Amino acid sequence: MKDRMAKAVFLGIALIVFSGWVNSPTALLLGFGFTLFFDNPFKAYCHKAIHTFLKISVVGLGFGMFLKETFETSKEGFTLTFLSILLTVSLGFLLTRVLKLDTKLGHLITSGTSVCGGSAIAAISPVINAKSRVISIALAVVFLLNSVALFVFPAVGHYLNLTQHQFGLWCAVAIHDTSSVVGAAIGYGDEALRIATTVKLSRMLWIIPLSLLSMFVFKTKGEKVKMPYFILLFIGAIIANSYHLIPAPATGFLVATSKHLLILTLFLVGSTISIGDLKKTGIRPMLLALLLWIFISVLSLTYILY
Repeated sequence: MKDRMAKAVFLGIALIVFSGWVNSPTALLLGFGFTLFFDNPFKAYCHKAIHTFLKISVVGLGFGMFLKETFETSKEGFTLTFLSILLTVSLGFLLTRVLKLDTKLGHLITSGTSVCGGSAIAAISPVINAKSRVISIALAVVFLLNSVALFVFPAVGHYLNLTQHQFGLWCAVAIHDTSSVVGAAIGYGDEALRIATTVKLSRMLWIIPLSLLSMFVFKTKGEKVKMPYFILLFIGAIIANSYHLIPAPATGFLVATSKHLLILTLFLVGSTISIGDLKKTGIRPMLLALLLWIFISVLSLTYILY
């Protein structure tokens, strides 16, 4: 009986969230609040759904962008992206030793912070032959900070009177997961959303050189480096919109639906956050993640402002 009620409540909240009646932070809170009262009846499916829905959402957002603007934004964010990844990875190696953390755990947290959260962890963990417990801890830490970012970044952005351009660039560099990057930017404005999505996806391509570096550092051989192929679909959507291959009403519908799907994804993310998992992580992995996050946030914001 309780399981049926949990399923009904979960699906009911999911429909409300998808309808567009709530914003990104509220969707995340609804998901997390659900887990406080019920066991997630769809937890086994949620993780797969999160990755699938996120990719579909990002590709759909591409139908609202244009090639020239996208290229200029990617070019502008390149220097900041390169510097932030280089410095964050270097600091991560140092702090992992100082905090006496497991080397692979420290590297996964560093990779997730410097590039793209859960996607980087998922891509690099098989490359360094990380154990499932290490992967789980790294994901739990990164997901927690992603959740905090949804609330903190818009508040800081408004307090500092950041323009949409500045805020979008800051989100793309300083927030871990693409879902939280886009989620934070949606409420700030359409320009912030376009910039955040573009720079974040170009940032994801750095998974490839980081994976190769990981193979060299951990001396692993024969492992495959994963390429985020959905980025090609995102570029295809931008091309279709730039050359008006699809009618404007259709692209408008696709973009609006993608935004709703993204907010639903954030609800699913919230529903998979486990207090038990967070308690098991311990203080040192959390401290490493927090120090790296503060570093990359302050570094990127200072670069953007000055």
